[in-house]
Amino acid sequence: MMTIKFDERNVRWFRLEGISDVWYHVLEVDQKNRIVDILFKFSAGAKIVLQRHRAAYRTFVIQGELRIYNANGDLKEIRGVGSYVSRPAGGEPHREGGGDQDVIAVFSNRDVEGPIYEILDDDLNTTAILGLEDFKALLEAQQT
Repeated sequence: MMTIKFDERNVRWFRLEGISDVWYHVLEVDQKNRIVDILFKFSAGAKIVLQRHRAAYRTFVIQGELRIYNANGDLKEIRGVGSYVSRPAGGEPHREGGGDQDVIAVFSNRDVEGPIYEILDDDLNTTAILGLEDFKALLEAQQT
C-alpha cells in the first residue's frame, strides 16, 4: 500500500555501523524520565537484523507500512501509516522492515532502565545491546 511520502528534508539520517536497511535520527533522550525517542526509516522490502525490544515502547507510523517478521522470517504483522501501538518490554525476537516503500516511524522507548534494543544473530545469540547512554552519545554526535 503506497502512502503519501513524508517530507523528510529537515531530517538528518544516520546509520548504525554493521546494520543495513535502517536509518535513525534521535529526537530526544530524557534521562530524568527514562525516555528515548527515535525516528527510524526502514528500507522498502527489506528485513533488518533480528532484535528484541528490552524497554516498553510506543510506535507511530508516519509513512508506509511497518512490517514485523517472526525470527523465522514469516510475516507477523503489518502496521499501516497512522497506526499507533504500545507494547511492554520484552517480547519475541523479530525483524522489522518496510512494505512497498520505505517506512518511517517514531519509536518512543519508555521506563528505560537498561538495554533498549538487543541485537541478535540467527541463533538468537546477543551480538550487541543499545541502551540510553548509547542513544545519548548518538544524539550528541548528530548535533555536531
